[in-house]
Amino acid sequence: MKKFIIACLLILTACQPAATPTPPPASLLPTATVLPTPIPFTETPAPTPTLEPSATPFPQFFTNEFDAPLASWAILQAGNDSVPNVKVENSRLTLEIDSTYTWVYALYGAQDYDSVHVDTKFVNNAMSPASIGLICNYSDTAGWFEYNVTTDGSYNVLYGKWLSTGVADYLPVLNGATSLIQQSGVEQSIGLTCSNATLMLSINDTIVRSVEVSHYGLTSGKVGLTASSYENTPVIASFDWVKVGAP
Repeated sequence: MKKFIIACLLILTACQPAATPTPPPASLLPTATVLPTPIPFTETPAPTPTLEPSATPFPQFFTNEFDAPLASWAILQAGNDSVPNVKVENSRLTLEIDSTYTWVYALYGAQDYDSVHVDTKFVNNAMSPASIGLICNYSDTAGWFEYNVTTDGSYNVLYGKWLSTGVADYLPVLNGATSLIQQSGVEQSIGLTCSNATLMLSINDTIVRSVEVSHYGLTSGKVGLTASSYENTPVIASFDWVKVGAP
């Protein structure tokens, strides 16, 4: 179990082998922070304090190839008060992290799903050890599931839940390793199905694991993307596309 502090902003419009990453010692766990300014994601950001869907209709199922500014997405950060560089350009969504032990999230805020499959193609451009992943069943009150693959060949599923405003616990659901995970600098895809209290994990179109998670009590929620840094920076995670559809 590890505790850290989350600082978050909502963007409603326009919005290696390498050394195995090690978890931060207790002395490096983050303290309470608030992002000082809106993330420079668009020319006219409109942050609000909640993940409530916009009045503008947005699709339930879609493929986003990042050819235009994002809409109804939330950007969240954990770890410290540095502002991540989040941008859409050259048909990619890029999350750039220049601080160590930092977690950045992009959540699609317009829809909740009780049964969903999410895929994305990405590359870690900076060659630093990093985790990149997918989120489903996200809820401000009930928590979320997070599926991460790490450039050392390992993967995990975490259950996160807020303890109080800005404070969350992460509980490990499962851990594993596979040669299917590519090194930094190589494009690859991952997928996550959340349906009927079961999570199914895939890497490069190959199913690697499924796990029954009914005892966590998460039955629906939002989906999203995530990237995190460890002891080395920068981390530059570029997402070529994300697909959200029925299982």
